[in-house]
Amino acid sequence: MNIDRNDTAVVFVDPQNEVLNDKGLAWRFVGESVTENKTVENMERIFKAAKENGYEVFISPHYFFPSDSGWKFNGPLEADEAETKMFARNGRLSLDGFSGSGADWLERFKPYIEDDKTVVVSPHRVFSPQTNDLVLQLRKRRMGKVILGGMLANMCVESHLRDLLEQGFEVAVAKDATAAPRHPEWGYGYTAALINFAFLAHAVLSTDEVVKAMEYGGAKEIQRPSDALP
Repeated sequence: MNIDRNDTAVVFVDPQNEVLNDKGLAWRFVGESVTENKTVENMERIFKAAKENGYEVFISPHYFFPSDSGWKFNGPLEADEAETKMFARNGRLSLDGFSGSGADWLERFKPYIEDDKTVVVSPHRVFSPQTNDLVLQLRKRRMGKVILGGMLANMCVESHLRDLLEQGFEVAVAKDATAAPRHPEWGYGYTAALINFAFLAHAVLSTDEVVKAMEYGGAKEIQRPSDALP
């Protein structure tokens, strides 16, 4: 996979307070993983490298609106999100109460996201970009490759990975620019995600490797180790 600013985009999923701020509703489940991986610091390093080296950045956010309370069924995570009002906004056409809320961007990411250059696509409604316009926005800019990170590793990030692959994109996952929940019964989602990333992605990279490739100056080829799965 050649990392090249001309056709490679950075896509961050859900860089929001609910999952990355210690006051967020999901922190009790994901905080330990975010801290261990230095997820926030690594995402910021990739944001910074992307901006400094001319890479386009796309944000795929997670929002819920009052009308979503009319859904007649939900999966277990969706049910919890609905009950706790995670990622909640007051309405599609309103930003009342948005600033500083769980649905808002992590404060330290705002200079990168709110620079009038980053593309914030419409919200994905469950896990994957099948319900938003991420693919359209990438294709309109002739982006055929993606460096992927954000939250949560085993849910929205993995779902974005799978859908982007099915849509014909090459995808490298920044494995330490993501994190996942620990659940007493279901297990550690990050371990599950790493296994599936290895099976599916064109490359699974550390933030150090991503930043080095982006700073290379043009195209940087990333190859799987010889002992990796094909």
